[in-house]
Amino acid sequence: MSSSVLAIIAALALLIVVHEMGHFMAARLQGIHVNRFSIGFGPILWKYQGPQTEYALRAIPLGGFVGFPDDDPESDIPPDDPDLLKNRPILDRAIVISAGVIANLVFAYLVFVMQFATVGVPGGFNYQPGVLVPEVISQSSPAAQAGIRAGDVILAVNDQPLPASELAREELTQLIQANPGQPLDFRVKRSDRQFDVTVIPQVDTDGKARIGVSLLPNGQLKYRRPNGVLEVLGLAAESFQEMFVKTIEGFVLLITQFFQMAKQVVGPVGIVAQGASLASDDLKNLFPFTAIVSINLAIINILPLPALDGGQLVFLLIEALRGKPLPQRIQENVMQTGLFLLLGLGIFLIVRDTSQLITFPR
Repeated sequence: MSSSVLAIIAALALLIVVHEMGHFMAARLQGIHVNRFSIGFGPILWKYQGPQTEYALRAIPLGGFVGFPDDDPESDIPPDDPDLLKNRPILDRAIVISAGVIANLVFAYLVFVMQFATVGVPGGFNYQPGVLVPEVISQSSPAAQAGIRAGDVILAVNDQPLPASELAREELTQLIQANPGQPLDFRVKRSDRQFDVTVIPQVDTDGKARIGVSLLPNGQLKYRRPNGVLEVLGLAAESFQEMFVKTIEGFVLLITQFFQMAKQVVGPVGIVAQGASLASDDLKNLFPFTAIVSINLAIINILPLPALDGGQLVFLLIEALRGKPLPQRIQENVMQTGLFLLLGLGIFLIVRDTSQLITFPR
């Protein structure tokens, strides 16, 4: 397994730990009993029993959970203990539930801080021939079907080289839009090798021909040392705000144009593949990639869906309006249904992404 893949997997695991640590710390700081802290699901691979909490790594690395003794039949804590989560006021419980989302957002900002403090501040661009493909938007797109991956560089189209210039991206875009339904021969560079693919642009809903990728000028940013802590904090805040707004806009598009955008959703395998491709080009790309995924994880978890943090907050809102919680059986049925659907979606995305990954040219 390549070092870039391991780096991406480690970054994703860290984001899970950050999220669950948010829940854990919000509970412990309020004196609420916590009896389990697990990364992953399923069979336990390793565990450590602390004075109050069992810490564990589990076999299925698709998330994690913080467990409370409220409904644990083996717990010796009296059911009327005021420090059980279920006996706390609604506000205390809401803080615990939302703390994972807050932790991921704060962590994303800190990643940007780390990026500007260690890598430096962008100060110019060193252009190289070709156009970079930072993202393949849809695995069913013409580019993906032709075998183009995130991190590839398009060097030429129909034997016409793309220059080392900021104008190369515009030139490639114009060529694509001028040839809807017509095959274009791309010369592609991946790592240290080159190969040819044929891509047929398709007309999108706005009437423009596209191949289903994002495009950036090829080259490397030049960096300078930051002018103090305030510049680092300010640039990190700007980057965080920009990425947060773009992510929200993406989720709004997914909701309002679901059938057009659904094919762009990727699972864990797709995320690792795209991240590893970016990291293999330059490990500095690991910083914005980690921040983007952390923001996405936060927004996904706050959605008002069963088995997510947002779904738990909906239960609390209903309890506040009714003056009492929904019957436990109803809550459990809703949560189990939501968990089943989410696991099913996760398995589907893993199978789909893996099958598409295998078909990519090596």
